[in-house]
Amino acid sequence: MAQPMTPAVVHRQYDEGMTAFRRQLHDPAARVSFGREADGFMRECACGVWRQNGGIQPIHVEHYNGLYAKGNPVPTVLFWELTAAVEGYQGFAVPSFFRRMVKGDLERGSGDSRRFVDTFTLMLLLFAAVDGQVSEEEAGFVNRCAQALTDYCDRAGVMDGKPPVNAQDFVTRPVGEAGSPTQPGQGGMEQGAQTPGGQPQGEGDAAPPAEESLEELMAQLDALCGLERVKEDVKGLINLVKVRKLRQEAGLPVPPMSLHLVFMGNPGTGKTTVARLVSKIYHAIGVLSKGQLVEVDRSGLVAGFVGQTALKTQEVVQKARGGVLFIDEAYALTNQDSPNDFGQEAVEVILKAMEDLREDLVVIVAGYTELMTEFIHSNPGLESRFNKYIQFEDYTGVQLTEIFRALCERNGYQLSEDASEAAAQAFLEMYRRRDEHFGNARDVRNVFEQAVARQANRVAQLDSPSREDLMALTQEDLGLTELPEAAE
Repeated sequence: MAQPMTPAVVHRQYDEGMTAFRRQLHDPAARVSFGREADGFMRECACGVWRQNGGIQPIHVEHYNGLYAKGNPVPTVLFWELTAAVEGYQGFAVPSFFRRMVKGDLERGSGDSRRFVDTFTLMLLLFAAVDGQVSEEEAGFVNRCAQALTDYCDRAGVMDGKPPVNAQDFVTRPVGEAGSPTQPGQGGMEQGAQTPGGQPQGEGDAAPPAEESLEELMAQLDALCGLERVKEDVKGLINLVKVRKLRQEAGLPVPPMSLHLVFMGNPGTGKTTVARLVSKIYHAIGVLSKGQLVEVDRSGLVAGFVGQTALKTQEVVQKARGGVLFIDEAYALTNQDSPNDFGQEAVEVILKAMEDLREDLVVIVAGYTELMTEFIHSNPGLESRFNKYIQFEDYTGVQLTEIFRALCERNGYQLSEDASEAAAQAFLEMYRRRDEHFGNARDVRNVFEQAVARQANRVAQLDSPSREDLMALTQEDLGLTELPEAAE
């Protein structure tokens, strides 16, 4: 069990979280009523949380008296009074200020009430973690209360928000249990907590990917256009991991090895695609239990105010457990000029997860070469955990053309002979004129999508287009006069 948080820390986290939410309310009247009524409501909920574990300790009195936002009276409850309040807790009820918040959301088309559900969940997790752990019973109670608020929003017709925080993700697991998550108050709420905003992109929320054999996955890697150096590096890494696992099974000593990776290169060079294959390959050879990829950037990890980043990052880590956490433009976590930036807090949480979950989590950080080098050297912990670098070179003009033709074929379009030749020349020119804004395969996809749009406009004018008409991409459809400028 982690060390319990001090009442001072709990008060700071609570005050900062509640004050920050109040300041973001759209309606001035709602800010007033929230400031006047929220503390009492949250203290009632604290009693509900603490009742789940069958009793309280004297330390809970200090925590209870610390639950107030700046400017409000400080509670002076005694132990026997708090004991009676916990034992006499009547159950959760939607508060009046929340009902008014919902009404205001309906009038303005805003989502303050949806945001409050996350803030509410995180505050209750804070209360649960005051003894250094979050129990299954406490998490279940928190989720039931949050669901009651969500249901009220649903019935009223408040616009949908992002998926809510799941308190079960922060339950303290028994010591030694595989994949035990970092908990609130265990390097979590102690450092800060966040209403998760900006959900991870990628496959973290989906079911584990369909099982594919190692041979199939390696064939997919080989089939990627270009990236010869990357393929060689990845294959060497896979061979190293496979032999290491065989040595373990044979009872032979194995040297320590970090599986975490740094992908360096310009946008559109296949970093995410390769990361997804690596996650599946690691699963196929038994290194990872699930093999999913969870892709995020700074916005998916860092919060906008104190005390919220750690939980936001922990939620992402839990989604990635058993697979790969892919952090794009990772250097953005540490190159902010503001002294109040919380990117470093996200880095610390990730470093701790890399240690705690080292048997079932791989972290891949990616971005521009020079900036990624600075990022890794910005923190000794990063330098010690990331020691394998893979460089992604820009695609050549010939490779860009190959990617474009593959897009056409995969989507059921056929290039005319003159269009194919003209496209090859145009992509050679695009490569020659590339600059720091060059998007590689992303630029190729943009060209393809624009060509499809032009083709649709052209074909729509035909009286009875044939199957061949629907599939044909002409030189006119490609808009070749615009292709060389795609890199600018």
